[in-house]
Amino acid sequence: MSKRKTLILTFLLLSRAASAADLVGQASVIDGDTLDIHGTRIRLWGVDAPESNQLCRGADSNLYRCGAKTANELDIFIARRPVSCTSVSADQYGRTVATCVVGAADLGEWLVSNGLALDWPRYSHGRYSAAQRDADRSGRGMWAGSYVEPWLYRACIRSGGTPANCSDDANAHP
Repeated sequence: MSKRKTLILTFLLLSRAASAADLVGQASVIDGDTLDIHGTRIRLWGVDAPESNQLCRGADSNLYRCGAKTANELDIFIARRPVSCTSVSADQYGRTVATCVVGAADLGEWLVSNGLALDWPRYSHGRYSAAQRDADRSGRGMWAGSYVEPWLYRACIRSGGTPANCSDDANAHP
């Protein structure tokens, strides 16, 4: 192989490595399934977390802001450690959709296994379904009480509902 071809091949390989490395750094938690690293919005692949203003019912039947709780718990778990994300695609809002890890922990799996987000089979193809079954059986997070799936909550809001009535399972299905 010529020296020029070797240089071009090396450049291409380094470019690929650099594009994956673009998504490494200290993350700011935007909401339960969205991060920001160096100005890049990253939507966690395969999971759906409650919206910031979404309400759930705890084991005591009292309402709580489950979306805000998810974001807070994720921020505490990350604890300013470096987050490394591998891009999967881009979403309709221009965010990078990626799998992200802190240490050896996949953030999507961590959220689902703690009952803070749901496996979103439409996108995950069931990657986190075992973690979700375990969270459900153990009554962790949202599984301790009742909730509306975040995708149904958003549909209800788009149909003119309010956070209070869209968070109630009886009213959330448009």
